[in-house]
Amino acid sequence: MDMDILKLVGRRIRSLRKERGMSQELLGEKGGFHYSYIGQIERGEKNISLLNLAKMASALEVSLSQLFTYADEEEQRTESETDLQEILTTLRYQRPDQVRMVRNVVREILGDNDKYTTR
Repeated sequence: MDMDILKLVGRRIRSLRKERGMSQELLGEKGGFHYSYIGQIERGEKNISLLNLAKMASALEVSLSQLFTYADEEEQRTESETDLQEILTTLRYQRPDQVRMVRNVVREILGDNDKYTTR
């Protein structure tokens, strides 16, 4: 059972890293880890400490609890959720004026419905 949790958390970290388009090297740089350590964690070979889990969550820009949201996540994720995550990841790295422009284009396509407005 002990090894199962390591593999589950490792798979979750790999999934989050890939969703963000990050390599093991980049995640290592952001979190202060060697890339080989990232690989060991992702394969469930290393028992990561709580402090390192917190650093990992920060580097992945997720809450600590999101590292443990792994139960059948891939099976439950719909195509729409995957598309939305990809869009959000892309927009995260754009300038604020570009994000507003995308928002305006989406509103134009779908119609500007007040119930979706967050002003």
